[in-house]
Amino acid sequence: MRFKRVLNLTGIIGGLCLLSLNGCNRPDRSDGYGNFESTEIIVSSESEGKLLQFNIKEGDRVIRNTPAAQVDTLQLHLTKVQLEASREALVKKKPEIQAEAGIYCQQRQNLQHDIDRYRRLVKEGAVASRQLEDLENQARVIDRQIGSIAAKNPEISKEINSMDARVAQIEDQIKKSTIRNPINGIILTTYAEPGEMTAHGKPLFKIADLDSMFLRVYLSGSQLSSLKTGDEVDVLFDGKKPADQLLKGRVTWISSKAEFTPKIIQTREDRVTMVYAVKVLVSNKSGLLKIGMPGEIRFQHH
Repeated sequence: MRFKRVLNLTGIIGGLCLLSLNGCNRPDRSDGYGNFESTEIIVSSESEGKLLQFNIKEGDRVIRNTPAAQVDTLQLHLTKVQLEASREALVKKKPEIQAEAGIYCQQRQNLQHDIDRYRRLVKEGAVASRQLEDLENQARVIDRQIGSIAAKNPEISKEINSMDARVAQIEDQIKKSTIRNPINGIILTTYAEPGEMTAHGKPLFKIADLDSMFLRVYLSGSQLSSLKTGDEVDVLFDGKKPADQLLKGRVTWISSKAEFTPKIIQTREDRVTMVYAVKVLVSNKSGLLKIGMPGEIRFQHH
């Protein structure tokens, strides 16, 4: 009887050990662990001046291409008006120059008739050659005047083109003085207030696209043979219980360089020394995922 009890006790202990081993090797163990992140954009001013409007605050959900801020453009508008007035004056000059050139051309044509006639008379000995020389000198003066006037048109055209370029530059500056949201997203941080002076390149706010999130996980070198860019994986995150929510994700990037395991990554196994970063794209239309939230992935063959 005592021998039988020993056998039964041994069987119970063995069964417990077996259950323990099965628990350690359960099939729902995740392959990678990490944290969710988003594509964040810092929007900066592209012009200098007073910030007249700043229509956003942290936490706002904004739509792409809608105005977020407005920089004062009064001085730019005044410069544009001045340039346009100068351009208009130059444009009006062109017909005047053409009319003046026409007068000199007519004078030159009339003078040429006289020169041709006096050449015949000099040849016949009817008039002195001195009179012909005077007419030819007058013709040379008019030719120089016509050449001078003809040179004014290209100069004016060049000046008009230069003003057109300057006006276009100012219009571009005025357009960029209205700062627009570059993406659909959430305002994470603001760096300015209405009424402040801003400058070119000064950060105004940070925006993130939370409709699509990335889970950055770290895998060992041996795991990379089971994964490639474009693969679909299961993405798990915490709900009421740890890792009880599941979404589908797609691998978009695998680092080609190993790095030390980040301190924030804790796995259910002993941590390996060197790992490879992997980014998994996940749709977040539901808004359940938050920046920094922990997540896990499981390869599809599980």
